[in-house]
Amino acid sequence: MHKLFTPNYIGPLEVKNRIVMPAMHMNFTPDGEINDKTLNFYAERARGGAGLIIVGGCAIDDVGSGPMMINVSDRKYLDGLKKLTSTVKKEGANIAAQLYQAGRYAHSAFSGKQPVAPSPIASRLTKEEPRELSIDEIKELQDTFANAASIVKEAGFDAVEIIGSAGYVISQFLSPITNHREDEYGGSFENRMRFGIEVVEKVREAVGRDYPIIFRIGGNDFMSGSNTNVEITEFCRRLDETGIEALNVTGGWHETRVPQLTMQVPPGTYVYLAENIKRNVTTPVIACNRINDAHLADKILSEGRADFVGVARGMIADPEFPLKAQNGESHRIRKCIGCNQGCLDNVFSLQPVNCLVNARAGRENEVAIQPAEKAKRVLVIGGGVAGMEAARVTAMRGHEVSLWEKDEELGGQIHLAAMPPGRSDFLHLYEYLAEELQELKVDVTLSCEATPEKVNKGNFDVVITATGAKPLKPDIPGINNDNVVTAWDILAGKELAGDSPIVIGGGAVGIETSLYLADQGALSAESLKFLFLRDAENVDVLKELASRGHKNITMIEMLKKIGQDIGLSTRWTLVDELRRSGVSVLKNTTVNEITAEGVIVEEESGPKEIKGDTVILALGSCSENLLHENLQKEFNGELYLIGDAYKPQKALEAIHSAFDVGLKI
Repeated sequence: MHKLFTPNYIGPLEVKNRIVMPAMHMNFTPDGEINDKTLNFYAERARGGAGLIIVGGCAIDDVGSGPMMINVSDRKYLDGLKKLTSTVKKEGANIAAQLYQAGRYAHSAFSGKQPVAPSPIASRLTKEEPRELSIDEIKELQDTFANAASIVKEAGFDAVEIIGSAGYVISQFLSPITNHREDEYGGSFENRMRFGIEVVEKVREAVGRDYPIIFRIGGNDFMSGSNTNVEITEFCRRLDETGIEALNVTGGWHETRVPQLTMQVPPGTYVYLAENIKRNVTTPVIACNRINDAHLADKILSEGRADFVGVARGMIADPEFPLKAQNGESHRIRKCIGCNQGCLDNVFSLQPVNCLVNARAGRENEVAIQPAEKAKRVLVIGGGVAGMEAARVTAMRGHEVSLWEKDEELGGQIHLAAMPPGRSDFLHLYEYLAEELQELKVDVTLSCEATPEKVNKGNFDVVITATGAKPLKPDIPGINNDNVVTAWDILAGKELAGDSPIVIGGGAVGIETSLYLADQGALSAESLKFLFLRDAENVDVLKELASRGHKNITMIEMLKKIGQDIGLSTRWTLVDELRRSGVSVLKNTTVNEITAEGVIVEEESGPKEIKGDTVILALGSCSENLLHENLQKEFNGELYLIGDAYKPQKALEAIHSAFDVGLKI
């Protein structure tokens, strides 16, 4: 790591390395006060080696804040804020606070007040029309930023960050699609920049010349008719002239239809936004979004594309990301996989943030992996991610652990989840768990079918059954026809689909199987780049060739809405991919019969035949727990049932249940 662990400065503040943990909404503080949950969460990230931790968003008023945010609007919060800053600094990291005002993104349901904005234009997110700010109210809002900044400084934070990204109030003043004013704060780009520039000036007055101000900026709004990297770079030049100490560059607005943080975004995709800004300013630049690998982070810095890197969800996934990388153990980092199930999806559903790959995240003050009082001989049956996690935790606690897996490799369904395009990051979880089992010397036996007799011969004290699930095959006429296969077999490569496959089921597995099939025959990224750079085809033709292959796919769902088992932050991206890939989606449609030529369905208008050469079942799963039932009769030791074997569930639930069982033994 040539650059990642060299110190650098943000104004007068020396940061020990180049790793910044950007602000993320955590839903940890229901009353705005710092609590033990918040203290322990950030303390662990500081101990893990982060250079600078930015907390937030932090509410600066009541009208523009969100629920369960850290509050910096009043000095009454100072005691808790001081406890947070002293805790993080004691653990070796610098700490900053992000000043948050959502503008038209605020919800009156939370504040009891109508949101305010530069112009009365509703957002797609809230559907609420904000009230237009008067000139006097604009000045008052700027003073509110300054007041909050003075509280942040008094609380002992090393720096303050102003959020001017994601479509929040400063972004709304800057953008022509949300700013229709005709006074000095609207119209020309010069006027639209005025609000943000004046916020910085008033914050500077409040904190003084020697206190670092960081500005969080979206490098491109990715909104039709709004600001691109060209306009944003000009705004950053002005911010640089005004006097800030760092620019923290992220991607587009919350409303954008260009995915910013989901798994399908290739790691480091948006670094180019920061790189272009860096070429045009003198202040240090932080590059963000989907930087989940230490080698990638170091490469970005070594190539001079940024001065710092933002590792946000990567620090939720593994608080020791920096230490492991610094100690030459980057292969042991528990990488963020971009699933959003525990972070963004929880934020949108008003739940505290947790993490699929890290079951301790958000529970640092509640659970810890401590040595067991007595070492036991533990057998884990099943090597999917639930079984692997249970084996990891029990081995860490000092137990002698064996794991039996009936297949030729570990991982189970995680390999299937990683097969559709843009979903390969699921394999990071498998790779991490496999590495840890080897490090912890867990005795892994593959191609081993467990039976009660084998188990009893092993003289184990504890058995954890993690035998997973199997595809559900409902009682539909023709379900056993030769042209019927399961989605699992398609994704595993055990079966091949014809040119006109019919996928029955519009949940996560059905959608991902459809996308997997649609990608077959589509242009690869390498071929697309080759043809594009040589003007071999026009852009529309290339887009079509890259979007879909040669199959004519039909997906059938009996409910009114597809993907109901997919989180809010990811579902819309996969639905967009279905449309782009040309998959025909039938909703409110029931399959009555499977025939040799396709399926007979019932639509609102009546029965209909749909032709197809392969019928693929993606109708959910049912638990494989017969072995556990038999062990309940024959095994005398401790017996636990986890993961899909307990009940079909998401990977997050499976990992968390496995972790918790591991702590019990």
